[in-house]
Amino acid sequence: LVVLLALLGLAAAGKLLVVPVDGSHWLSMREVLDSLRQKGHEVVVVAPEVNLYIKPSKSFVMKMYPVPFTQEELDEDFQGFTKDLFEGGPFLARVIRLYQRSKKTSALFLATCAHLLHNRELIRYLEESKFDAILTDPFLPCGQILAEHLSVPSLYFLQQMPCALEYPATQCPNPASYVPRLFTGHTDHMTFLQRVRNVLYDIPNFFLCDAVYQPYGKLASEFLHRDVTVPDLLRQASIWLMKIDFVLHYPKPLMPNMVLVSGVNCASEKLSE
Repeated sequence: LVVLLALLGLAAAGKLLVVPVDGSHWLSMREVLDSLRQKGHEVVVVAPEVNLYIKPSKSFVMKMYPVPFTQEELDEDFQGFTKDLFEGGPFLARVIRLYQRSKKTSALFLATCAHLLHNRELIRYLEESKFDAILTDPFLPCGQILAEHLSVPSLYFLQQMPCALEYPATQCPNPASYVPRLFTGHTDHMTFLQRVRNVLYDIPNFFLCDAVYQPYGKLASEFLHRDVTVPDLLRQASIWLMKIDFVLHYPKPLMPNMVLVSGVNCASEKLSE
């Protein structure tokens, strides 16, 4: 009986590959990895040598790879993106500014992904490691490209996707008459004119996402040796772990594989009643 119980304990543990996104995306994911390690899971994190916050830890094995930019270039880009994101101004000026910054930041992220996928030694290691699943942030689809290549289930850990790509990827309703769009300042109770404005604010998203994500579709097609788009990749996720709730976010439709896990952001803080 003791031997059987011991074997059951081993069977409960798994081998998880983690492909994170740097910055604030990583900070809450790190809390999850600490908990998984405590439960006996083996965790391997793949990250670029030049990054902001992804550092080695006792909770996981770190596999790093070189990238074609310096720490100074990365720091400058992140600071500029934060400034552009929160700087005020007319709507059209904000869209143009965000579009230009998105192209520049996306070039760095795309180079990071390309150098991961073209690192033959690292890819060979990942193929031989026989992972049970991949945990990744789909804000950048590099993790999902690896999931397709390794033929393993993928778990997404995110707050929300740019241009609301999580909705078409999960076939989740996202009506402009009900769900407020970014930058509108609307609530979930809108007048007719506000709903019209909500629809108009959606239009620039198509151009922003095309500039940011189209190169990833091309990179994925070359790596996987078949035609694929980013929406195709996103649709393959098994579970969407969403760092949102209906206290700080307006109510909106969800699909069965979209699970709200906003509490992980407070994992290291002792909350009052």
